[in-house]
Amino acid sequence: MPKPQDEAEEGDGKLATDPEIEAAMREAEEALDAASAEASAGEPTPAGEPAEADTESDLEAATASAASKKSPTEEVEELSAELIETKDQLLRLQADFDNFRKRALKERQEALQYGHQNLVKDLLSAVDNLERAVDHAGQSGDGDLENLLQGVELVQRELLAALGNHGVVQVEARGKPFDPSIHEAMAQAPDDTVPPNTVIDVFQQGYVLRDRLIRPARVVVAKAPEGTESDGGEEAGG
Repeated sequence: MPKPQDEAEEGDGKLATDPEIEAAMREAEEALDAASAEASAGEPTPAGEPAEADTESDLEAATASAASKKSPTEEVEELSAELIETKDQLLRLQADFDNFRKRALKERQEALQYGHQNLVKDLLSAVDNLERAVDHAGQSGDGDLENLLQGVELVQRELLAALGNHGVVQVEARGKPFDPSIHEAMAQAPDDTVPPNTVIDVFQQGYVLRDRLIRPARVVVAKAPEGTESDGGEEAGG
C-alpha cells in the first residue's frame, strides 16, 4: 500500500512537514513568549536564586499575615475584656471618691462640733480660779471683799489671755478717735478736755478675731460744750 503524500520523502532526503503541525508549534511558541513576558513584569529574581524562592517567600508572608489577623470572635472577646476592665476601674474610682466625700463631711462635722475644743480647754483654768475665789469669799464672809476682787481680776486676766491665744483681742476704744468701723456710739457727752469725737467712756468692750470684727465697742463720744466753736470733724452718729 503506498504511503500518504505528506509522509513521502522529498528529493533532498528530509520528511515533508505538515502545515497544521507548524501552526500548532507557532502558537505554542507565542504562548511561551507571552508567559515569559508576564513573569518578567514582576520583581526581578536575584542572580543565582530560582524564581520559585520568591514565590515561596511570598506565600509564607501571606500565610503569616493571615495567621496574625484576628477573627471577629477574638476581636469581640478582646473588646469585651477591655470594657470589663474599664468598668472595674470606674467603679474603684467612684468608690474612692465616695470615701473621700464621706471623710471630708465627717471632718467638717467634727470641726463644727469640736473646733473650739482648744479654746474651751484654755478657759477651764479661768473657771477654776473663779470657783476658788467665790468659795473663798463665801467662807470668809462679807469682810474679805478685797480678796474676792483680786480673785475676780485674776480670772479676768486669764480669760483675756486665753482669748488672746486664739487671736481674740479687745478693740482699743477709750481715748481713741471715734471709728465707726469698730466703734458703736451710744451717746455723746460734752467734754472740753479732749478733742471732739474722742471716745471718753466704754459701755461694752469690743473684740476682734484676728482681722475680723466680732463685736464693736459701745462707747460714749465727746462733743464740744455748748457755746464753744468746734474745730473737730463730723459728730459721731448714734
